Amino acid sequence: MSNISTTSASLDKMLDELRTNPYYEKYADKIANLQQISPEELKEKMENLQKKKKPVKVEMKERPYSSAPAEGKPQLHETQHVNRKRLDDVMKTELLRDKSADEIKDIWLDYHKTKDGIAGVVPKEVYKIMEERGREFSTFLLPVPRSQGYEFIMCQFLGNEVHFTPLIAYQTHKENAPECLTMTFYTDLIEEKSIVLMKGEYDSNILNCQEAQCLANELQLYYSQNSERRINLLKKFTYSPNEFNHMDLIAELETLSL
Repeated sequence: MSNISTTSASLDKMLDELRTNPYYEKYADKIANLQQISPEELKEKMENLQKKKKPVKVEMKERPYSSAPAEGKPQLHETQHVNRKRLDDVMKTELLRDKSADEIKDIWLDYHKTKDGIAGVVPKEVYKIMEERGREFSTFLLPVPRSQGYEFIMCQFLGNEVHFTPLIAYQTHKENAPECLTMTFYTDLIEEKSIVLMKGEYDSNILNCQEAQCLANELQLYYSQNSERRINLLKKFTYSPNEFNHMDLIAELETLSL
């Protein structure tokens, strides 16, 4: 199973926030436990988001939750050509060629240990499932617990990246809405080492570290695990949007057990 966790630089602050947030107290451990996430394996802040247009600056930090989808499913605008980001852009891959998968995982985690963000190492077979589902169900909604309710976040798979945008911002600004999180999956070593390295960068004006963590964990629950309920929600959102009920996403969190 893949490992995604917060980096040590932000861990203490995150735990303080967690203790004061009743929603995280109830759900965060359940999600992490279900994903078999290792608290030691942490990751870093990522490169600048590749965007054709500069996003509109929107201050959302104090917003408790967003509205539900108005009509049908929202759709992010895809660029005609997506340049896949390469591992060479962030580290010297030639130094990894003679290393084992476990050694590379340790190097990757140590490399980002002092930085804020999320990251992990995804086994080849898990990533292949995520990639396949990401092609079929390229856009989806994920709820994030806030202090007074839930924030609905849109996610979209583009190349080897997953882009996250607050739904309320998208409804207002469409393709110019600010992204709150981008996860990049580096597949350079997938054939040779059977692993994919992931790192994520989040906008601290919109998300905190724990909320970014929650989104990453939920993404895996829907896109890499064989849950009939969650797969049916993906199908409804994509193929039968009129039958899709955003409250089912919250209900799905309620079904998680430790």
